[in-house]
Amino acid sequence: MSIDVRIPTILRTYTGGAKEVQGSGGTLADLIDDLEANHPGLKDRLVEAKNGSDDLRRFVNLYVNDEDVRFTGGLGTELSDGDQVVVLPAVAGG
Repeated sequence: MSIDVRIPTILRTYTGGAKEVQGSGGTLADLIDDLEANHPGLKDRLVEAKNGSDDLRRFVNLYVNDEDVRFTGGLGTELSDGDQVVVLPAVAGG
């Protein structure tokens, strides 16, 4: 299974400068664990432990095939071969 993951500029220090990396996993949580194995430190920027379980960081948005994972099951979102995951840091200001 191969999943394309687009990495924002601010996190590319963890991917050796690559703006897109490949990963695998049946769920988003599995994919993030796979990414961590190949790009140490990345998981800590995407996920935080809350009340004994992992959850997406508040200021990180992840999309699977243009769908916000906060509405598709969060870290439990199921993935398929060929899916595209986009990591976007939230931007605030006014």
